[in-house]
Amino acid sequence: MARSLFSTHTPSTPWHLWLVGILALLWNGMGAMDYLLTQTRNSEYMAQFSQEQLAFFYGFPSWVVAAWAIAVWGGVLGAILLLMRRRLAIGVFLISLLAMVLTTVHNYLMVDGMAVIGDSFSLGFTATIFFVALLLYLYSKRLGQQGCLR
Repeated sequence: MARSLFSTHTPSTPWHLWLVGILALLWNGMGAMDYLLTQTRNSEYMAQFSQEQLAFFYGFPSWVVAAWAIAVWGGVLGAILLLMRRRLAIGVFLISLLAMVLTTVHNYLMVDGMAVIGDSFSLGFTATIFFVALLLYLYSKRLGQQGCLR
């Protein structure tokens, strides 16, 4: 059977896309849960934090809360788009990463978040979040370059 000049060929989906996509959705889903429980001030969830930490979290200016929302929900959307094999995942993961940079600049450079939440575990976890976000962006970009995303 002859192929049409207008048909596009998309390489088969690599097995690792499904693995990475599902893990990305779970990972970013945890971030979304953290965001929701913090923003709704869920008493059980927020009980793990000191009064100083609660005041810090609840004192975020609107633009920081918005950037945090974009970072979190962008990660969730990026994972869904990756599973759907959409090129849009690349840009969404990048926007999510950039929004994370904004929140981190505020939390650690513009205000003294280091004094409030700057224990070694929190800093290591923040670094892990950045690393995963960067890897998801680079991974989706690579899949896009290989023609696996449409």
